[in-house]
Amino acid sequence: MRSFAGRDILSLKDFERDEFFEVFRVADELRPFAERRENGDLLASKTLLTAFYQPSTRTRLATEAAMHRLGGHVLGFSDAKMTRAGDFYQESIKDTVHMLEYYGDVIAMRHFEQGAPAEAARWSSVPVINCGDGWGEHPTQVLTDLYTIWKDKGTLDGLNVLCVGDMRMRTMHSILYAMTQFDMTASLVYPPEMSLLPEFAAELATRGLRYAEFESVEECLSKADVVYMEPVVQADYTKSREEVEEHGLTPVAYRVTKELMATRAKTDAIILHSLPRMDELPADVDETRHARYWFEAFNGVVMRMALLSLVLGAVS
Repeated sequence: MRSFAGRDILSLKDFERDEFFEVFRVADELRPFAERRENGDLLASKTLLTAFYQPSTRTRLATEAAMHRLGGHVLGFSDAKMTRAGDFYQESIKDTVHMLEYYGDVIAMRHFEQGAPAEAARWSSVPVINCGDGWGEHPTQVLTDLYTIWKDKGTLDGLNVLCVGDMRMRTMHSILYAMTQFDMTASLVYPPEMSLLPEFAAELATRGLRYAEFESVEECLSKADVVYMEPVVQADYTKSREEVEEHGLTPVAYRVTKELMATRAKTDAIILHSLPRMDELPADVDETRHARYWFEAFNGVVMRMALLSLVLGAVS
């Protein structure tokens, strides 16, 4: 197994089966810090630089919280428009990273352009962690999701994962890549205009992923061990919440409701959603035994603690 020290975390295409479990092992070791809400000193001499060119709540704050939990330091930006990297000059990734690498020991980057973190890694002398790149991938989120499934189920093998949402999204790319390393099957439910891109479907075929496509959640829910959700309707961020129609946005075929889980789902099926959500997952599902998205959010800190510790060589 390759060492994680000094390694970029850019894509789950690069991960081998044993490497997932190595990250999970370190996450379990560091988990008590997050559970007790304590800060240690494992990374006390290290600084995290967050370069977020795209809005984020959970990913940025979970990454920063992870660094704080391990005693490290954090600096960076959450709005590139407030920096010279995103103003009139539109500074190149190369020039920006050549500067940022001197300010921190690891760079966590989210960018609206697919491939931007990989481009940053070309020029950076410190590790780069991809925190979401356009329509590309979101490896830290999906490592969190797989860790959540593993903690709940005790395994990643022999599971059927029902993926609901836009199959062009970066989380869907990362989880389907990751599933090829395990004895897992996928059931995919999506609107026709949000199908797997042909080149991605071809790549999954060469990697041996077993999956089937369905027209609605109801049609395949009974087989699912895990329901993995993303919205099929995106909010208009030019309007306030009060201006958005609250009901009837998501077609019934792509909704997971309390009633549907009670009548169709396995008793031990779990639901994951990286959030934010709209009406595809009503709030009353929170009350059910199936909801795991709040555990998923907590595990986001734990997982990023593990990744930061590994790439900075603080654990082995």
